[in-house]
Formats: sequence, structure tokens, C-alpha cells
Amino acid sequence: MSDSQRRGRNTRELFVSVDIEADGRIPGRNSMLSFGSAAFTPDKELVGVFSANLETLPGAAGDPETMEWWEGQPDAWAACRTDLQNPAEAMVAYADHLRDLRNRFTRPTFIGYPAAYDFGWINWYLHRFAGRNPFGISGLCLKSFAAAHLNCAFQDATKRRFPKHWFDKLPHRHVALADAVEQGAMGVNMIRDVRGLSPIRGILNNTEVDIGAL
Repeated sequence: MSDSQRRGRNTRELFVSVDIEADGRIPGRNSMLSFGSAAFTPDKELVGVFSANLETLPGAAGDPETMEWWEGQPDAWAACRTDLQNPAEAMVAYADHLRDLRNRFTRPTFIGYPAAYDFGWINWYLHRFAGRNPFGISGLCLKSFAAAHLNCAFQDATKRRFPKHWFDKLPHRHVALADAVEQGAMGVNMIRDVRGLSPIRGILNNTEVDIGAL
């Protein structure tokens, strides 16, 4: 499909779901181990993916409590510690990926659940290693979005309270790209529901990634 054909579709918005895995709470003192990015149109079309497992930062160390949590996630830990990339090379490539999405569609909107955690890491790493953050200074927090729509306290806006039709049958495995796809599909479902648009079951996958294999 040509770029001109893509621009003729519903691409006034582009939601980029980002999930990160880290060995602590603070970029710089701790390291981002892995991140995944899944770009969705409002019609729930998956149009771009990116992921990388990263080498840890020089002088950084894992947070003891976080590393204790990782001990209970051996498969996810193994998945994020293979094929490691230099953070500088990975973040420059990711910034270029986001720029390409903007050229093909429109400026991407970061989405996360909750956004503050994942955005903080991605923002720090993009500025530190790529010199820019193509997302700008803001993102859409799906937890806040849900709290407003469900008319509940922020701390009560948990997935257990979400309507079932917000979910697709996708796994949550603490593997960054798989979780980014799951989160992105949920985000589009939420947005379409609030806007009164008809639900779309399943994902229209226009990438080379096999979602079922994530």
C-alpha cells in the first residue's frame, strides 16, 4: 500500500503504545532493559512496531526490590536479556522509526498504562541518546482516561474494573513488544467506546510481526 493511500485513511491520530521493562525505578541510576512500541490507527490497524533489548548503563545497578521481582519472572527475564543492543544505537533507530511514522501518518501520540512510568523512561533515554523525543512532552494515560470514563478514583481504575469489551484475547507476559500490542489494542478499544464508535474485534495487522508468536 502506498503512502498516499495510507494518508487517505483515518490517520488524523496515531496512537503509539509503549511498554518498558527496567531493573529499577529511576533512569540513570537504574537501566531500561527492554522496550516495545506498537503504533495503532483509530481503526485499530497495527501499522508499525519497534522493540529492543538494551545493554545496561555504565555505572548503573539494579534496584534490589526490582531484581527480587525479576527472580519470579525467569521467562520474561530471559526474553529481555538476549540480543542486547547499545542504547545509543537503539534510541537513534527508534527516533527515526517515530519520524517515519509521522511522515507516513501524523504526529504519534504516546499511550501507556499508566503513562507516567513508561513515558519517564522513554523520554529520558530518547533525550540522552537521540537528542530528541518525537513524542514531545505529553502522552495519554490510559489509567487516567479510564478513571474519568468510569467515574471512579484514580487508584480504583484497575483492569479488574474495566468492561470486558475493552480487552482482546492477548497475553500479558512482561515481554515489552507483546505487552505494547496488548496495551495498544486495549487503548483503541477504550477510545472508540468513549467516542461511541462501533467496536472492532481483533487487530488488523499491517506489519511483518506475527502477533500470535509474541
